[in-house]
Amino acid sequence: MAGVNKPLVWAGSLSLLAGFLHIAIIVGGPDWYRFFGAGEQLAQLAEQGSPIPGTLTAVIALILMVWSLYAYAGAGLVHQLPWLRPLLITITGIYLLRGLALLPLLVLAPQTIDTFLLMSSLISLSIGMLFFSGTRQMIWEHS
Repeated sequence: MAGVNKPLVWAGSLSLLAGFLHIAIIVGGPDWYRFFGAGEQLAQLAEQGSPIPGTLTAVIALILMVWSLYAYAGAGLVHQLPWLRPLLITITGIYLLRGLALLPLLVLAPQTIDTFLLMSSLISLSIGMLFFSGTRQMIWEHS
């Protein structure tokens, strides 16, 4: 039996961390929305007590946590989950597209790139590369 798929363990752990960070942003409130780049509109809605920022952020957190579960399943740490292979490929694509979305802005609107956009794009690209490497490894081991 092959060893643990380390890229997927890392991808899952980073996705889980991102999910918990989103929960912390909900708890942290408007200042945390601003600090983490969610935008002034969401921060103001949070200040007004609107359920919209918390709901959106909770949905993102849940998605990231489910993605971490799929990474752990692909790594062999938890039981197999339904549609493992296609979902890992999809998750990989989403992370990579999110990370690479910065490239057109570099050419078309470089003035719109701030520290948050740059850092979040690099983080997404890094996690996407871990998902890519780990998913490729998982597919090769099971073919």
